[in-house]
Amino acid sequence: MRTLAIDLETYSSNDIKYSVYKYVEAPDFEILLFAYAFDDDPVRVVDLAQGETLPDDVKAALYVKDVLKTAFNANFEINCLKKYFPDLPEEQWECDRILSLYNSYPPHLAAVAKAMHFDADRQKDTRGKALIRYFCLPCKPTKANGGRTRNYPKDAPDKWAIFKEYNRQDVIVERAIRNKLVNLRPPDFEHENWLIDQAINRNGIMVNQTLVDNAIRLSGEYREKLLARATEITGLDNPNSPLQVKGWLEERLGRAVDSLSKAAVADMLAEDIPGDVREMLSIRQKISKSSIKKYDAMRLAACKDSRIRGMFQFYGAARTGRFAGRIVQLQNLPRNSMPDLDLARNMVLDGDLGTLEMCYDDVQDVLSQLIRTALEAPPGKRFIVADFSAIEARVIAWLAGEEWEMKAFAEGKDIYCATASAMFGVPVVKHGINGELRQKGKVATLACGYGGGIGALKAMGADKMGLTDDELQTVVRKWREASPHIVKLWADVENAAMNAVSGIPTTIKQKNLHFHVDDDALYIELPSGRHLVYLHPHLGKNRFGSDAILYTGLGGSKTTAGRWGTLETYGGKLSENLVQAIARDCLCAAMKRLTDAGYKICAHIHDEVILEMPDGKGSLDDAVRIMCQNESWNVGLVMNADGFEAKYYQKD
Repeated sequence: MRTLAIDLETYSSNDIKYSVYKYVEAPDFEILLFAYAFDDDPVRVVDLAQGETLPDDVKAALYVKDVLKTAFNANFEINCLKKYFPDLPEEQWECDRILSLYNSYPPHLAAVAKAMHFDADRQKDTRGKALIRYFCLPCKPTKANGGRTRNYPKDAPDKWAIFKEYNRQDVIVERAIRNKLVNLRPPDFEHENWLIDQAINRNGIMVNQTLVDNAIRLSGEYREKLLARATEITGLDNPNSPLQVKGWLEERLGRAVDSLSKAAVADMLAEDIPGDVREMLSIRQKISKSSIKKYDAMRLAACKDSRIRGMFQFYGAARTGRFAGRIVQLQNLPRNSMPDLDLARNMVLDGDLGTLEMCYDDVQDVLSQLIRTALEAPPGKRFIVADFSAIEARVIAWLAGEEWEMKAFAEGKDIYCATASAMFGVPVVKHGINGELRQKGKVATLACGYGGGIGALKAMGADKMGLTDDELQTVVRKWREASPHIVKLWADVENAAMNAVSGIPTTIKQKNLHFHVDDDALYIELPSGRHLVYLHPHLGKNRFGSDAILYTGLGGSKTTAGRWGTLETYGGKLSENLVQAIARDCLCAAMKRLTDAGYKICAHIHDEVILEMPDGKGSLDDAVRIMCQNESWNVGLVMNADGFEAKYYQKD
């Protein structure tokens, strides 16, 4: 099979950050340069902006099954080309960015080339950013540029010549990356998963633009009223200035105020403070709700048909392959807990601030809770929303062979009650006998599964339960005593990884997890056949001076996020990677089964899918049944899902 590598340079007055789908909708969208190469042939650049046309063999190759089309972030090239070739068969494409991510390299072309230590002739051209700003984005009209709003090749022929070389170089770099990794391609089913992801991103999800526009306007009006009231209370020129507010608070309270963070304001409100200070802090809480900004993202990202597209990044998380959110970021939408959600939503649709203020103390909080409901099914259709239940807890019990926990899942028991019962040796019933222990079972289940201790419990809010450190340590000890097979899994995984790094391939027989090192990378084969990849693994000392596995990758913690460098891992962390990766594979397999059954997936959030279906077609029971079916590789894993059907999205 021949390979056709492609890279495009384009122009659009729509901002690419709101998705390629919105980008190509602009009436002035066009492809400027088309760089390509068949196999190892020299790279050619077709200057479409200056009247050149694609050669016939290239146009024909876009449709030929025996020619594999590749690009770095192929979703961009595919959707740009679809403006010219609407019936372009995307199943004939592969994405070299996914190939890089699968092998645990960074998500950007320049970063991958750098991480691979390529010679200078195979590194990305650093002149590209400035040239893209010049030729690919609108420009401000000035006297110097004759009042034009866009730069053309004729406006800077020298720059254009460099831009063409930049375009050529991108194909050279992409091809070098592919040549290095092509023998490490993911399994064929991952290509199918990618195509389903393409379909989901293309489907998009509709937003109620009246609700969005009214929410933005009402939020602005309410905010102005709050700031006016804050000025009355404080006499400050700018009551939105943290520095001015802090000074006023210190004067009124007679003490230093170190922070106006969300937590600090909540702590002050819990104190015995003067009424005007309380009111001002309450206003501060209301005007600082950042979640309201999601309405702005919705308005800006909506395509002409009111649908937002491109919100999901395939292989968004390093190694595990979990999806990442983009644009509106559905993964962190505020929860809704209002009993009268529909009533409040109708008030916003009516656009009457006065009525909202009469009915609710905090309009900003109401608008925040209504963000989910801006996602709406079109007329004649409804959402079927189905969510895997406690999928990570189920996967780790299955992976470790923790029989009592698997039995509890199979019998449909409340896992938090079952965990508390196993920990404390007494029956625990939600809202019943020993029900007060359920919360301890819950935080232990969430915090302790990957080797977490007191710190992990506190991160889950366990210290807010009024427990001392000694009591928290007891919770950790009792959970580990109740879950010996999971504890053993951590040690088995760590030993297997250390053996593999030391040159001894090792298999954990429990679920046939195979650990081996090839070409300076540690591979862990998952039950599905996919691999977790850890680059440049070696044994060394961690930050605590203990023996550990070190490897190279993108950091994920607060201190290392987005940085390429040496990372450390251990049995609990490796187990977490395994569990999250397997849970991700379960979701992908479920989405394929749903797609094959005729369900239209328009979004997914964590372990939840949003299906858009015509009224009378499909059902929640059927969708749940399909989601919970086992694959050949996860037989024995007890899955469960639940959900609801509704006209608009919400947290049920």
